[in-house]
Amino acid sequence: MLDLARFDEALATLGEVLLERGHRCELLVVGGGSLLLLGLIARPTADIDVIGAVTPTGYAKLDVLPVYLTEAAQEVAVALGLGPAWLNVGPAGLVDFGLPPGLEDRVEVRTYGGLVLHLPGRLDLICFKLYAAADLGDGKHVQDLESLAPTVDELQWAARWTRTHDPSPGFLPGLNRVLERFGTEFHDAAS
Repeated sequence: MLDLARFDEALATLGEVLLERGHRCELLVVGGGSLLLLGLIARPTADIDVIGAVTPTGYAKLDVLPVYLTEAAQEVAVALGLGPAWLNVGPAGLVDFGLPPGLEDRVEVRTYGGLVLHLPGRLDLICFKLYAAADLGDGKHVQDLESLAPTVDELQWAARWTRTHDPSPGFLPGLNRVLERFGTEFHDAAS
């Protein structure tokens, strides 16, 4: 598990390695690693989940990391005693059905030498964490969502976005179980 100081060290080292090798990489990252880097949670986390690359036309899904980045990240892992997947392609499927509207205007950009990270804004992270909590029922996602202290309006906005990713009837009960913890529920417009 990595705390903020270890993440900063790892990212700075990776950025230096990329620069030394003449590479520059811009990535969109989500998950606990992005929450930790933004100071929105304090709990250590195991990794940084990459879901996309920055392109001239926006964010493009990354199913695999570029070879040069994977090799450099593995070298950093060995040098700093990190897990081999500390930088990985996470839930890249989030890009398939569309990122939250306006995400690109809310990102915070952090530069570590040849590595540039785009960290989603708080509203976008609420969307991602609500989706993960409803889909996986994982306690850490609910805990992270609680740390974000979303308002009912933010949760309703995020719930509408989650339904664009999973409109199935089976997803709605899980979504409402999470929302009940925050004193709200969601009804599809069609219901």
